[in-house]
Amino acid sequence: MVERSITPELLDLADNYPVVAVVGPRQSGKTTLCRAAFPDHAYASLEDPDVRRFAVDDPRGFLDQFGERALLDEVQRAPELLSFLQGIVDEQKAMGQFILTGSSNLDVMAGVTQSLAGRAALVELLPFSLAELDHAGKTPETLESLMFQGLYPPIHDRELEPSRWYANYVRTYVERDVRQLINIQDLNTFQDFLRLCAGRTGQLLNLSSLAGDVGITHNTAKAWISALEASFLVHRLRPYRANFGMRLLKTAKLYFVDVGLACRLLGIENPEQLRTHPLRGALFETWVISELIKARLNRGRRSNLYFWRDRRGLEVDALIDHAEGFSLVEIKSGKTVPANALKNVRALRELSDGTPGDNWMVYGGDRHQQRSDATILGWRDLAARADAITGSS
Repeated sequence: MVERSITPELLDLADNYPVVAVVGPRQSGKTTLCRAAFPDHAYASLEDPDVRRFAVDDPRGFLDQFGERALLDEVQRAPELLSFLQGIVDEQKAMGQFILTGSSNLDVMAGVTQSLAGRAALVELLPFSLAELDHAGKTPETLESLMFQGLYPPIHDRELEPSRWYANYVRTYVERDVRQLINIQDLNTFQDFLRLCAGRTGQLLNLSSLAGDVGITHNTAKAWISALEASFLVHRLRPYRANFGMRLLKTAKLYFVDVGLACRLLGIENPEQLRTHPLRGALFETWVISELIKARLNRGRRSNLYFWRDRRGLEVDALIDHAEGFSLVEIKSGKTVPANALKNVRALRELSDGTPGDNWMVYGGDRHQQRSDATILGWRDLAARADAITGSS
């Protein structure tokens, strides 16, 4: 089993909170992580129809069967339980009493904030990071293989064929879970929507354009994007608000959480296609942004990641906001470093009057270079340096 970086944080939270909820996309390893970290907790999966029926019909009796400690899997399937947990933890005052997992951020967050405020800690588990694969000796040999395979645990733990696994994942989890969140009457239209979203990964999210291409209303596109976010399949990267005297764009950028899923939705059939694919740059950027977000989440911290772009088109791919300033990251998928790769980083530093922080560039090559004004990292180097870039180390 690949050791998860978030384990120490999870154990620490269980020592200090009665309830710990682990949320994240389906098949990101939540159950495996929690069962390994809390082997003495009684286990119940609310995906099981019989178990779920018991929990819904008789929540008190259901919870009484576990004794002192329980791990309740996919708790969003029976959100009524969260109200009953409040009375139990208030009475017994035991830390780490209930460990919950959930694949719908909306349902779990609503229950935690309404019923378990002050009693529960919430952590987010995404698919493997490159650092986790590297530590386990499972890093793919090429960048193209890494992007094609993606980072979902079953592909690496069981060495499954990515295209087949992702096809089943979309059918059995994505379509089902999203349809439970919102009313989707035309599945074919939603499938087109997913593919068009994959084609826009790493781009500014224009809901009107997306809706028009799919043939749905703006409000429907907005609801479907929100459902994909709630299921941890995509995220919106917000623009940094400080304008340094410039007019800024206010539109967020759309990214898939896992680059392998985006590759599948784009119809990419093998790693070799990624060498010359027109969206190679956007897919590489998708992977790097996801790695930077995982570095924060795996340390129990909220994402501090933004991008910066003004109305003239001056853009920096990632801006990491620190208390003392910010770090800037440029992302280039090529295997060589372009001569002008850092021109936007330098320009933003000048606009911000030299705000303190490090400059980085992550590219698709292999060499690590320490330049006077930036650190240049090959894609493999991101395994060891993501924490430093995001201020998580």
